[in-house]
Amino acid sequence: MDLFNNQQIENVLPCNGVANYHGKILSDAEIQSYFTSLLLEIPWQQDEVILFGKLIRTARKVAWYGDPGLTYTYSQKTKQPRPWTASLKALKKRVEKECGTTFNSCLLNLYQDGSEGMSWHADDEKELDPKGQIASLSLGASRDFCFKHKENQQKKTLLLESGSLLVMKEGTQKYWLHSLPKRKKIKTPRINLTFRNILD
Repeated sequence: MDLFNNQQIENVLPCNGVANYHGKILSDAEIQSYFTSLLLEIPWQQDEVILFGKLIRTARKVAWYGDPGLTYTYSQKTKQPRPWTASLKALKKRVEKECGTTFNSCLLNLYQDGSEGMSWHADDEKELDPKGQIASLSLGASRDFCFKHKENQQKKTLLLESGSLLVMKEGTQKYWLHSLPKRKKIKTPRINLTFRNILD
């Protein structure tokens, strides 16, 4: 079901990139069904990153899924993808239809509540297709999502509601950082699926 069939999709960035916020692309019933199934079926694990030579385990939990044979390295840790589940295949197909492209992998993040977030970063690892799109699907708690220009420090914040899709492309990762700031008033979990393309 395309809830925004004829709606113009806005670019939320003022310059040097395109970040299209599609709003909700799932019905309330679909949101609840997918959120519950992903929460229970995905083998969530704390992420491990190396910062200043030390192994750090993040508060948020992650999982990575993708086509066979792919590897993905970030924060000096190399990950092997799990095979697609039925739920992830269905969501991938829905997101691909919205974006007009295909994806071969998905990094999932689970934030238990607003005390967990993500610091400023860009998804610009060498394995990622620099000309590809990164599609971020949100399920669960609505959260602020922030952009910051790498050079002029200009900022942009938008609220990602449950069931919504944000698509970043065309220079966004080159010129902008993004983050998910902590919001301690939020007491419920959020699942974020970021569909992307790993170069073979």
